[in-house]
Amino acid sequence: MITKQKLHVTTRCHRTKLALKLRGITDKDIGVTELIDNPVKASRGGWIFDNTMKLNRDPLGSNDLRELYERLSPNYQGRCTAPILVDLKSKKIVSNESSDIVRMMNYLTFGCTDKFQLEKKIDLYPDKFKETIDETNIWVYELLNNGVYKCGFSTQQDAYDKASSDVRKGLSRAEDILSRQNFLCGNAFTESDLRLLPTVLRYDGSYAPLFRAGGAHLRIRDYPHILAWLQRCWDMEGVQETINLDDATSSYYRQLFPLNAGGLIPTAITPRDIGLK
Repeated sequence: MITKQKLHVTTRCHRTKLALKLRGITDKDIGVTELIDNPVKASRGGWIFDNTMKLNRDPLGSNDLRELYERLSPNYQGRCTAPILVDLKSKKIVSNESSDIVRMMNYLTFGCTDKFQLEKKIDLYPDKFKETIDETNIWVYELLNNGVYKCGFSTQQDAYDKASSDVRKGLSRAEDILSRQNFLCGNAFTESDLRLLPTVLRYDGSYAPLFRAGGAHLRIRDYPHILAWLQRCWDMEGVQETINLDDATSSYYRQLFPLNAGGLIPTAITPRDIGLK
């Protein structure tokens, strides 16, 4: 069976990988291509396809991410980012925004009409929590998802201090919420947890030491309730299969030359290093 849609991802596209796994979406439903981190060969963006390997091949024949964007949107001038969901029949971009793709995946049924089977799937955006999820997503993004990047790419001390303070506020807010309940929006894993999880998993290996987010000395184990939440998420079926922690964190050191001019890759962080069992 040939899939009609293709999702191209990198090691940093953890949210979409989580949504695929947790929603039980297989490659029979949406094909997935893993882009390779190779800034030397890539014409722009650092990510390439390997058309000799099925897992890393673009069915449209592109050699790298920039070429794919050019093929789908001629004279494209924006950033060539992943994830990118492509409709293979129309050869059009469905979306290149992870939050939109994750939300779409929550409603895809791929023709299944079996109510029992559909109810077995995790609902990342349940009706009764929609307002809470939307509110949570805003501060999780502003203070943490985007906050860590603002720290890493600040070029002025004032900007860094503001961003670092925001990261601390975000961590403290999450710690407070998780001291009272199992997940960010109640006692069930939702889209808000999915959005926060990749940031927390990468925090000790990349965002604190390389981006100095919240201060280079902070670690997730400094927030016991976040660590307990992280363990609950880590223990969910399929979650550990969605990330190669070593590759996900080391790619920042390989690609972000301004932050790592020496090019040295630190000793790989492990789940045990973070505090996971």
